[in-house]
Amino acid sequence: MPTTREHMTPLELALSDPARDAELKRCRQLFDEGGVTHVHCQYVSVQGRVLGKVMPVKYFLETAARKGVPFGYAVAGGLQASLAGELLGPGGISTREGLLVPDLATAQILPWDRSVARVFCDHFRSLREEVGPGEPEEADARGNLKRVIAAFREETGLELRTGCEPEMSWFSGPDAIDRSASFFPDWVGPSYHLEHIAEMMPILKRITQYAQQMGFEMIQSDYEDPGQLECNFLYDNALATADRLITYRQICMAVAKEFGVLATFMPKPVPGIMANGCHHHASLWRGDENVFADDDDLTDLGRHALGGLLEHTRGMTAVLASTTNSYARFWDVGLFAPAVTNWGYDNRTTSYRVLPGRVEVRSPDAAVNPYLSHAALLGAMADGIRRNLDPGKPELGNAYAPSDEETPSTFAAPPLTLSEALDALEEDKAVRSVLPGSLYDTFTACKRDECNRRSGAITDWDFNTYLRYTP
Repeated sequence: MPTTREHMTPLELALSDPARDAELKRCRQLFDEGGVTHVHCQYVSVQGRVLGKVMPVKYFLETAARKGVPFGYAVAGGLQASLAGELLGPGGISTREGLLVPDLATAQILPWDRSVARVFCDHFRSLREEVGPGEPEEADARGNLKRVIAAFREETGLELRTGCEPEMSWFSGPDAIDRSASFFPDWVGPSYHLEHIAEMMPILKRITQYAQQMGFEMIQSDYEDPGQLECNFLYDNALATADRLITYRQICMAVAKEFGVLATFMPKPVPGIMANGCHHHASLWRGDENVFADDDDLTDLGRHALGGLLEHTRGMTAVLASTTNSYARFWDVGLFAPAVTNWGYDNRTTSYRVLPGRVEVRSPDAAVNPYLSHAALLGAMADGIRRNLDPGKPELGNAYAPSDEETPSTFAAPPLTLSEALDALEEDKAVRSVLPGSLYDTFTACKRDECNRRSGAITDWDFNTYLRYTP
């Protein structure tokens, strides 16, 4: 066993970090004062699904937090099996176990069950492995984002700060997934209508209460379309924002259970109304200075970073819009989903809407894995800065119906199916560089399988179209 830190593996360094004792002491005090009996050790799969292990608080403090939690590598694939019955993820059905190391700084009590706390974890390879013993597990999306952030900072000296706009739909039950929550006829939108939001206020207030108790700085909420709420929280560094988006989804699911309603982050649950997006607002900082844009315009660096986003839009789309259902959002043209790879100043019809101090990346939807989306944004922006890419001229009008005077975008159009998006990702070296090895393999294997299953599914559309199609 190495005795000096310079000879230790990353796993050993993480577990023996001098700051860990103080964090463990904080956790013990938090749990004792809060009456916590159990702890969720959380891990997020490539799909963005929260998995993990639950344990009594005594075992967590005395063993798991000090030695790690055994956890199979294949869990990165969310325990998804292919059509051929193959377990998708590193090692497949023969997977071995690494160790989850609790990130103690993220330990918090769950407001909806104060006897339970949760902590995010990072996945490491076992010290017994022949390949990469004690190294970070490549397929861990959260751990990968940490490494991508560090590499970006090392190369550029910059920090990515983001805020997300998570939209989601709330229905009274599975038989009411439709427009019926609107008081208005189809041709009148309910967006921002206070009487509609008044119907949702008990739910909205409970979300706000729980989020604030978990350290969110909630800033504003609004009603978007029938049953659709958007609740926003203040921007932060990319990892903190990604962690909060995962936590926000858990808050909403807990609130839905308490109110006996159905809540969903499905990107497009109802045709003909706005889909559930999750726009990412991004800016780049050097210390306390925003070097991406000011209140008037983009900086030169900001233009190059935006050029990188435009250049790699096709390659990023599989990550930003990661389900087969995501593409129903893009096909429903004119409902504020991006259809052209372009940008504009405060222009909601573009893919990238430049606002004072930041850019709104409009492709991500409500099902996005935020650890993967932020890694992709960093990879694209880094390439743009590295190559001094030019974003071209802004779109001044309606990108869905450009005038003859408008200069068409020189950037490739976004993919319109998940399969096409996966092909584009495969060809994009910059985006692939931030999704290394088994992380890329696991993500694409799961998503290719999703495409195959969607192709084999028989839906209402099939019956409506083909049941009496011939003769």
